[in-house]
Amino acid sequence: MGLNDNTLNKQDTQKRILIATVISFAFFLLYDYFYIQPQQKALQAQQAKVAQHKQINQTNQAPQVTSTNKDNVAPAVKDIKKNEIISTITTNTSIIQIDNLGRIAQVTLTKTQYIDKEGKAIKLFNADQLRPLEVRFVDSKINNEAFSTNVSVNSKTLDAKQQPKELIITQKLSETTLTKKLKFYPDGHYDLDITTSNPQNYFLTPGYRPNVLVDMYADHGALVIKNDSTLERLLDKKIDSPEEFVGINVVSQFDRYYATTLYNFDKNLQVSVIPNATKSPETFIHINKDLQLHGYIGPKEHKALKALDPRLTDIIEYGWFTFIAKPMFLVLQFIHNIIGNWGWTIVATTILIKLVLFPLAYKGMVGMNRLKELSPKIKAIQEKYKDDKQKASMHMMELYKKENANPMGGCLPMILQIPVFFAIYRVLLNAIELKGSAWILWINDLSSMDPYYVLPILMGITMFVQQKITPNQMQDETQKKIFQFLPVIFTVFFLWFPAGLTLYWFINNLFTVGQQYYVNQIFEKQKEQRHKEHLAHKHHKDK
Repeated sequence: MGLNDNTLNKQDTQKRILIATVISFAFFLLYDYFYIQPQQKALQAQQAKVAQHKQINQTNQAPQVTSTNKDNVAPAVKDIKKNEIISTITTNTSIIQIDNLGRIAQVTLTKTQYIDKEGKAIKLFNADQLRPLEVRFVDSKINNEAFSTNVSVNSKTLDAKQQPKELIITQKLSETTLTKKLKFYPDGHYDLDITTSNPQNYFLTPGYRPNVLVDMYADHGALVIKNDSTLERLLDKKIDSPEEFVGINVVSQFDRYYATTLYNFDKNLQVSVIPNATKSPETFIHINKDLQLHGYIGPKEHKALKALDPRLTDIIEYGWFTFIAKPMFLVLQFIHNIIGNWGWTIVATTILIKLVLFPLAYKGMVGMNRLKELSPKIKAIQEKYKDDKQKASMHMMELYKKENANPMGGCLPMILQIPVFFAIYRVLLNAIELKGSAWILWINDLSSMDPYYVLPILMGITMFVQQKITPNQMQDETQKKIFQFLPVIFTVFFLWFPAGLTLYWFINNLFTVGQQYYVNQIFEKQKEQRHKEHLAHKHHKDK
């Protein structure tokens, strides 16, 4: 195969990649909505029934340095009862409840934007999950005693709205006394000083991840940040066996918008990660006698995390495109500081991105127009030499050279823009800042779907118009039909997308239509000029 064949094959491959990317994206979103989400709901209902009948929670095993000790288990966690709550702490952002075993049983967010679909304040944890600040002892005898011995506290209520307040939790066991000194701050974070009266090997957990919003669109599970600032994610349903980590500064369990986190950037921690019944991670910090940590339980809000420590913003994780998505969010935040509204911030940022990428988009659009112009000649060559692909390739390359056209000029610039589009997609999908943020009239929450489906329909219309005015040199009828249905398919699954994300796609499509129309007009003028020059040259030659 010669150079010409390679070039044509690359062009065909790029088209296939572009088509496959779009179709796969559509398929997985539809698959999630109509199959995965119903399956998850059914599984959760089944697990809830099983949990009611279990006397021992087999997933809450105390991790060892090298293995899991099956003798060290925690009794099944039942629904939270009022008599289980022994202390309640109120901050400016949340209400924190401590249970009779010295664990954080529940965190209720009190800021007005953090409400659920029923208009109630969001609660971060399920009653039957692994709770933050739970302790597991290596010694099974001590461990069993610890799970049957109530703790005592120095105060039943604390008001930390104005200044930090300290809660002391004491658990007196036959062979040791466990003490947790917690200092709660007005912004909701806390300091923890945990000790035992004599050296003991035990483990402390940030708890299982919040279970407010879990879907396939965003990652959820656990992550650890190492002392060299590298990060490792451990996603739900993907943990087959226990894992050990050393040199850790941050341990976090997270869903799409919220996290429970323990950290100390001055201390290297050893962490065990064990899978629960659904192969999802549960994390435990190794301790011998005492340890000082900081804790945060709440929204993964960039400003809040940065105020605690700029390095904590790494727990806002965007997947593959994090290296582009992080600076993208900073641009969004900068523009929001000027505009003051997240809806108009999305509009302005989308326009800015389109302007920055316009030279690349312009090159791609011109290339596609040029190839469309040559498509009749290309088709004629393919028909003429349909039994000799090498000759067809040779004559097509001669045509490209003569007409000064690049066979990859249309697809390549478009493909290069895909990482940027996916990066902002991930940013808007994970940005808790959109929660409770209104835009215009009927859009009261950019993190929720458009209640009247206006934005998805407008997005679909602009996608249809864009498709109609975009030069298309596809010869395959099946591919043409698939692309004709894409606006309908995308409109359907965007009906349930967050309004902020749909707004981005709509504005992006709208400006793409404008850019494509502008390029088409320029190309037509250039085409007319070339035609006039050709006629003038021919007339001069005939004379």
